[in-house]
Amino acid sequence: MSKMFIRKGQRGFTLVELVIVVALAGFVCAAITATAFQVFTFNTRLSNQMTAIRQVQQAGFWVSPDVMMANTTMINVNPGGGKFLVLGWTSYDGSQNYEVDYILTPMTSSTLTMLTREYYIGSNCTSNTTVAEYIDPTGTSFVPVAGGVYNFTVTATVGGEIQTRTYQVEPRVGTS
Repeated sequence: MSKMFIRKGQRGFTLVELVIVVALAGFVCAAITATAFQVFTFNTRLSNQMTAIRQVQQAGFWVSPDVMMANTTMINVNPGGGKFLVLGWTSYDGSQNYEVDYILTPMTSSTLTMLTREYYIGSNCTSNTTVAEYIDPTGTSFVPVAGGVYNFTVTATVGGEIQTRTYQVEPRVGTS
């Protein structure tokens, strides 16, 4: 076993050297903390943005095919009663009526809404589906444009991240 001895003329660290080492260690710890904070903040923002994108995509995924099925005379925008959009059509042989109601349902403790879809065959509601969440009702609309085409604009807001998409949809050819 070897023993370490302080030789004659050898000294320890000075106070200035110790202060410099402690300051450098503090800078390194601050840099690590700031980097970790940015990583967690970035991940949260990215997650919120991806959720908002997915919500507007879901809304377009559900509304577009329903509009394509609808008869142009059976499209009712803002019909009241809490409904946002009502679409209807009749089977090819005329024996059955179909209706899809889109409703903006308020979310708890928020100004945002959920977009829900009720599907009716005749007068019976056969399904009730939540299409999208975090929908901003002030940034969501369904308006006719030229040539029987409609613009469906939907906005989702998640944790301060806002995504808006506009879908151009057109009822099937030959419906009136």
